[in-house]
This record gives sequence, structure tokens and C-alpha cells, in this order.
Amino acid sequence: MEGGTGPAVLMLHGSGPGTTGTGAWAPTAEALGTSWHLVAPDQAGFGGTPVPTGSRSGLRLWSEQAAGLMDALGIDRYAVVGHSMGGAVALALAAVRPQQVTRVVAVSTMGAPGAPLSAGLDAIWAAPATALGARDMLSRLVHDQALVTDSAVDARAAAMRAGATAYASLFPPPRARWVDELTLSTQALAAVRAPVLLVHGAEDRITPLETAARPLLGHLADVRLHVFGGCGHVPAIEQPHEFRDLLSGFLRQDRRH
Repeated sequence: MEGGTGPAVLMLHGSGPGTTGTGAWAPTAEALGTSWHLVAPDQAGFGGTPVPTGSRSGLRLWSEQAAGLMDALGIDRYAVVGHSMGGAVALALAAVRPQQVTRVVAVSTMGAPGAPLSAGLDAIWAAPATALGARDMLSRLVHDQALVTDSAVDARAAAMRAGATAYASLFPPPRARWVDELTLSTQALAAVRAPVLLVHGAEDRITPLETAARPLLGHLADVRLHVFGGCGHVPAIEQPHEFRDLLSGFLRQDRRH
């Protein structure tokens, strides 16, 4: 997904089965309007982007893919917004591309040193591409269970089936190793010079606040944390209006420099 004009913002999705750039970010992109140049790709192994032959999925592949995409588009300065796995990729990209990445928004992020594999993330990575699997996954993602509607379940199940073959290779058991693969070193986090906004739900059971976001406060040079009460793993869905205002306010600061 790509559209709009103005300052560039790369938007990176999370790691749940059936996730795509458009599926993760289309509502947020629509709310932000056309005054930003938004780029929301399918990362390798998701949607229409295969894992390159001979490559191992992980932080290095996904961050290199993201950097290569922006290079190919001729965009030399951009903010990065990442959700969950995408948050870890955003931070990794900021560490290796300090001249290009102007700001980072890491939402419900992975990547903190020492963060364990939560039971919720383990279940999501293992979710079968069925209606029952989709319903269980969505119920874990959100705090407000009223959001787990039949139409949402049907749409997610269809997306999971469409991407099942590629996804099967990404996070096979034992899954704790994939959390380790998505963990940034303290040296990498120290190399992030861009201002970082961490956004988290207080009721996140996938990447819990205490093990995912709070530890990053001690490792990032320029960081702030916003916590939504009564919110799970997907603030963009559970708190869409406040999330949009928070995101646009933080990104807009680039225009003042």
C-alpha cells in the first residue's frame, strides 16, 4: 500500500498469521489523510511478498528489506511506524540508518532485551488457518471482546488461509528462539538516535507492557511512552481516534525542523 504526498512514513505490520501491510494499516492511513506519503509493504513471508530463496526470516532480513524498499522508491528521509514485530524492525532500521530515519513509533513492540515468549504470542504464532483459529487469535489481540465480530473473524480466517503456505515457514516451534531473533542488542538500541514514541496497551497479553515497552525506556536515548488503559495489543483498532491524534502529533514535529 502506498499513497499520499508529503513527508514519508514507512509503516510496518506485525507477525500474526494473515497480517498484511494493507490489512494492518489501511484504517490508520485513511484517518491520517493524504498529507503524508505513506508506504505500508507486506514484509517477507506475509501477503504477496515471499521469503527470498536461501534466506532466513528474521530481524536482519526484514530491516534490510524495508531499507531496500525505501531506497528503491528514492526516499532518503522517513519516519517509521511499526506494530509488534514491526516495532522491532523499525528500531533495528533506525539503528543502522540513522541518517534516513527521522522518527520511530513502536506500537506494542517486540525487541526489548530479555523479553520472554508470552503464552499469547506463542498461541498466535501457532494459530491454525480456520475460523476457530482466527477467532481465538482476535480474542487474544484485543481487550474489548465486542470487537471480535463474525465479520472480523471471517475476514481474518480468509487472510490466514491465503498466506498459510508462506507463513508456515516463519515461526515453527520451539518459538522462543524467534523472540530472541527479534530482540535488539543493547548496542543496537543505543545506536538509535531518532526520537522514539512507544505506544502500548495496558492490557496487552501478547507483548506485555512490563516486559516489552518499559525496559526500552532505559536503552533509548530519546524516548517517550504512551499507555492506553483498557487496551490490548492493537491500539490502532481499540483506540483509533486517540491513536491517530497521537501518531500524527508526533510525526508532525518533523515538519517544524
